Amino acid sequence: MENKNGKPQRKTKMENKKEYLFTSEVVSPGHPDKCADIIADTIVDKLIIEDKNSRVASEVFVAGKNVVIGGEVKSTCQLSNEDYEKLVKDALAKIGYDGKSSFTKEQCLHPDDVNVQVLLNQQSPDISQGVDQTTGDIGAGDQGIMFGFASTETADYMPAAISYARMLSDKVYNYALAHNHKLGVDIKTQVTVDYGTKENFENCKPQKIHTIVVSAPSVEGMDIKEVRELIQGLIDDSGLPTNMYDKESTIIHINPTGRYVSHSSLHDSGLTGRKLIVDSFGGYSPIGGGAQSSKDYTKVDRSGLYAARWLAKHIVAAGLASKAVVQISYAIGVARPTSVSVDTMGTYTSANDDDLSAFVMENFALTPKWITDKFALDKPSAETFLYADVAARGQVGQSDYPWEKLDELEKFKNL
Repeated sequence: MENKNGKPQRKTKMENKKEYLFTSEVVSPGHPDKCADIIADTIVDKLIIEDKNSRVASEVFVAGKNVVIGGEVKSTCQLSNEDYEKLVKDALAKIGYDGKSSFTKEQCLHPDDVNVQVLLNQQSPDISQGVDQTTGDIGAGDQGIMFGFASTETADYMPAAISYARMLSDKVYNYALAHNHKLGVDIKTQVTVDYGTKENFENCKPQKIHTIVVSAPSVEGMDIKEVRELIQGLIDDSGLPTNMYDKESTIIHINPTGRYVSHSSLHDSGLTGRKLIVDSFGGYSPIGGGAQSSKDYTKVDRSGLYAARWLAKHIVAAGLASKAVVQISYAIGVARPTSVSVDTMGTYTSANDDDLSAFVMENFALTPKWITDKFALDKPSAETFLYADVAARGQVGQSDYPWEKLDELEKFKNL
């Protein structure tokens, strides 16, 4: 429509289609950044299982065929360079880089080609004296801020967009593991949720899935039409809620460049801690100042996030708010938090944010030792949880993690 000057007529507000969109992305364990996280936490698992008092900050850089491990370690578990090399190659094989796929050594990483360089130092005694206290308590392994979040948008009290992006990533990744003659494991998914209005967004009422993006490497010679039909079938079978996903109306982009064969660290380097938003809440809430992967449980970047998520989830699950952000902060070498605050963004019910903040501070010590004991963070195992598995699946939002258990719900409901 044109106006009298021949220029396009702007639509009125009534004519505009109402949309309010929010997007989150997820990467699979085969993404180079996730490979770095998983390798780093495979080392954390090994050291803590052998010596629960191990102090670890093992950063990992993956570039081409090279894996560089740097950082600080203090442990009675002494590993040789050969031990570290085996941990790296075993982790890569579990991820899917096992040399058995139909991708060539030029197209993706093969474990036989990996060169591992170990540049680990002893942890500074200046840190140790603050962390390992004579009282038996544990001082925070660093200063910093952590945020936990929860909302009523999904059954696991996570924002909708990242929950659905994870469902898609898991479906395509598991297919790729089982059908490595077709797909590779370096996968990205992205979901845009339409809330309809900002008011719906603020009140945790997603309306529908607006757009889906899936990128997954396919073997040479596989026609793009076949690839897209295959992945479309996986999307349809991923378990997305039928009231949110309509195949006919959802915009779907599958391998949008038309070709995705070469992948892994051969074609994109990876680094620990570079997927913090993927690991947490998909950008829906604030995140803390540091990564979780590569660090032992005394590092509050890790343990503080778990505690903050546990608190936020209890607040929402108890019906005290539709969504909640919990912030915790620490000073290095000091056990008690320097601050704790709750922000329900105006969605609280019986208790306001001041009351909720006071309740948390009065009822939960939130020292590194309290958090460690609460979630058995010094006892990773195949039967409970492994840090490498957490690195692969996301730091929060998985119901089997100890810090996702709603084990003190009655205490919150009685507030």
